[in-house]
Amino acid sequence: MAAPSGRSGRRLWAALVPAALLCLAARAAEEPSTADFDVRPGGEVHSFSRSLGDYTCTFTYSAQGGTNEQWQMNIGVSEDNLLFSCSVWRPQGKSYLFFTQFKAEVTGAKIEYAMAYSQAAVGGQNDIPLKQEEFEITETTVSHREGKFRFELSKLMIVAKTPRDEL
Repeated sequence: MAAPSGRSGRRLWAALVPAALLCLAARAAEEPSTADFDVRPGGEVHSFSRSLGDYTCTFTYSAQGGTNEQWQMNIGVSEDNLLFSCSVWRPQGKSYLFFTQFKAEVTGAKIEYAMAYSQAAVGGQNDIPLKQEEFEITETTVSHREGKFRFELSKLMIVAKTPRDEL
């Protein structure tokens, strides 16, 4: 499910999602929840994964131009074990690489909310979301849309619902 449409719905998500992700990341103290990795140009397909319990987030991409950039992946599970979060981003804000493709995939949960950004908020700058036609969201993936994606990516955020055991 994508972010709600309409200005008020977007503002609500913009306020709630970062706070929820911080809480989820803080909850994952029993295992490392943040990992640094290099996004490497050169046109080859690369992947980076992190797992927490039964849940995994995998970021797969291909990029061109420039040199390696340091990125981070943050994962977490809510205290009630109902939500799994994954964010992949460049802490410096804007990536200068040209992404020819990207996909973030979660296993063990189904995506409830996802958003992709061409610029991540740092140093007084705001997140700049990709246009909805540039990426697509399924139950388990967020990926570029062939022919619509404009090659800019600096951040991905996913909040997924975990399976519940009903009594």
